[in-house]
Amino acid sequence: MKKIRVLVVDDSAVVRKVFTEELTREGDIEVVGTAPDPYVARDKIVQLKPDVVTLDIEMPRMDGITFLRKLMKYFPLPVIIVSSLTEAGGELAMEAMDIGAVEVICKPGEAYSVGDMSVQLAEKIRAAARIDVKNLKRLTVPVKRLPTGTAALSLAKTTNKIIAIGSSTGGTEALKAVLPLLPPTSPGVLVVQHMPPHFTTQFAARLDDLCQIRVREARDGDSVLPGTCLLAPGNYHMVMRRSGARYYVNVKTGPLVCHQRPAVDVMFNSVAAYGGKNAVGVILTGMGKDGAAGMLKMKEAGAKNIAQNERSCVVFGMPKEAIAAGGVDEIVPLDNITETILKML
Repeated sequence: MKKIRVLVVDDSAVVRKVFTEELTREGDIEVVGTAPDPYVARDKIVQLKPDVVTLDIEMPRMDGITFLRKLMKYFPLPVIIVSSLTEAGGELAMEAMDIGAVEVICKPGEAYSVGDMSVQLAEKIRAAARIDVKNLKRLTVPVKRLPTGTAALSLAKTTNKIIAIGSSTGGTEALKAVLPLLPPTSPGVLVVQHMPPHFTTQFAARLDDLCQIRVREARDGDSVLPGTCLLAPGNYHMVMRRSGARYYVNVKTGPLVCHQRPAVDVMFNSVAAYGGKNAVGVILTGMGKDGAAGMLKMKEAGAKNIAQNERSCVVFGMPKEAIAAGGVDEIVPLDNITETILKML
């Protein structure tokens, strides 16, 4: 079996040591080298030709963002951003994703133990290794407005409807193609995107700037309202509840599910229980099987479900598993997902 070759770039000797030790335990991953700064990293990339690079974004001599721009221009590789758990770190990570980084993860510490981080990092490396960075732009769909006369204009009375969306690797760009097309009259939307704390705060703010609906990070007890999208906060599961005619969410801790927190399955299971036939589920690009079991429960409860097709996915893992489990009603390309949601409603 050919191992995934990884270069770890971080100015912290402790982080380099921890990453190397933890990844070495994985039978399919090999840390071929480490680098304390981008200058050393540049030489090692040329010499070692890694499949995946983990990159700290706050480093001396040259910051990670500047290095990433150069790397994407001259030597494009799948890059996983490693950041400290700060608001500034979240902003820089979002900028890195715009430049071409494929994933983001927090350094172990307050929010994630070394064990939790190691599991997530290994999964992200496996996902990143499957990505052809040169094709990422091809898979990015420009935002378009749906024509008037579509189902988009007939949603004023759908206050009891719910849209539930799950995504992971490549999902930050996929969501930018889906959510801005939803009209202000859209039913309430719940989104789980695999991301760490602070990163989801920044991502929600970016989506809010792009969308006709309001987008924000969910808080415990928030009502699920028409024209509003709630994004699960990093490191917390989000579950939907119902009290009378009112939908609301609980934001809570708990064990990792499918190696994730937040997990799509946790959210989908709750939507199946409380939304039933009033829900439309969507599974977007991502590695692993998170969401497959929950989407099947949604279908069994009467929901209609959509999976992103293979050609438009950065990683066709989560949609593939959901399709195989039997929970999907329609498989459509990314640029047709919003229209399909609106028709199902």
